[in-house]
Amino acid sequence: MQSRAVARALRGRVSATVLTTATNPTLARTDVVDDVPVTRIFMQARRQAARWKALGHFAVYLAQQLPQVDIVHVQGVSAKNTIVAAMARLHRRPLIVHLQTSVHDEPPAIRAQGMLAWQAFRAAAAFISVSSNLTAAYLASGLPADRIHEVPNGVDTERFRPASADERHQLRARLGLPQDIPIVLFVGVMSPDKQPHVLFDAWAALQHSSDTRSVLVFVGASDPKLFELEGRLIEDLRAAAASSAFSDRVLFVDPTPRIEDYYRAADIVVMPSVREGMPNVLLEAMACGLAVVASRLPGSTTTLIDDGRNGRLVAVGEVAAFRDAVADILRNADVKAAFGTAARDTIESRFRVELVAEQWLAIYQGLMRQ
Repeated sequence: MQSRAVARALRGRVSATVLTTATNPTLARTDVVDDVPVTRIFMQARRQAARWKALGHFAVYLAQQLPQVDIVHVQGVSAKNTIVAAMARLHRRPLIVHLQTSVHDEPPAIRAQGMLAWQAFRAAAAFISVSSNLTAAYLASGLPADRIHEVPNGVDTERFRPASADERHQLRARLGLPQDIPIVLFVGVMSPDKQPHVLFDAWAALQHSSDTRSVLVFVGASDPKLFELEGRLIEDLRAAAASSAFSDRVLFVDPTPRIEDYYRAADIVVMPSVREGMPNVLLEAMACGLAVVASRLPGSTTTLIDDGRNGRLVAVGEVAAFRDAVADILRNADVKAAFGTAARDTIESRFRVELVAEQWLAIYQGLMRQ
């Protein structure tokens, strides 16, 4: 979504296509999404043979396309980086590696994957870091300081915008959500790093009081075939919800290309993650004028949220702290409205995708001059 949004913002100045892996075989292999051409390479993440086959498809695609490409821009670090770096070097095309996720995209984790992964990483002509903590990790590894550019993620403020009362009513009706009760929303993969169970426990503690009674909606991938989903977290979470006295007010929703509809129908978004780079969930929720509660992650969520002004930051994993922060917002409509207004102002002034796109373009132009 980030690549497509920037591609739209740079239409007429940059011709971009997106190559991605996908686990949903019902999607088209080639597509045009938001006016941006997209090619999907299908794979089953937990089957090693399938992953190697997907990498082979990547190599074939790159061999066909790279002669017409000026720059290769890779989002995040994965096994694909090795083949992409090799193909980019073979065709003498500059490679940008975009550092997205704390720990996972940091040099120590990449070194641990072996010499090939480390050499592919180091071969990049430029790096983009979405947060100061990722930048610090890169610099601490001794890699060239003149190759790293710190650029936050951006958000499409037209797509992600506040809903009027009428729009919220219509969205809730279409999504099958109740009209007369606040909605607390979680968006993200149901993984240990995202800690959905912390939110559930905090929310459940509020359901015995009439002034904090609400609906909890989880939107995110829960397919155990995805490599991020380990253990029984999702099964245990569903079981806890089903056995509770308020099971009818906990909803699990599969990933959707219309995620903005859920933001615009909700009242509060909570992100209890233990690590993040620059969380798109917060960017999108704040752009929709929502009150947000998030884990305090220095260099990440602290870049977006000024605690008590445009949202709330609480200690990682502290159920009681999340409970109290959500309760304060549910009990005080003026606070909720003030947080939402300030959150939207933050996004419009610093994180609009048009601002981010100009920074990407400047990096592209610098590589072209070189």
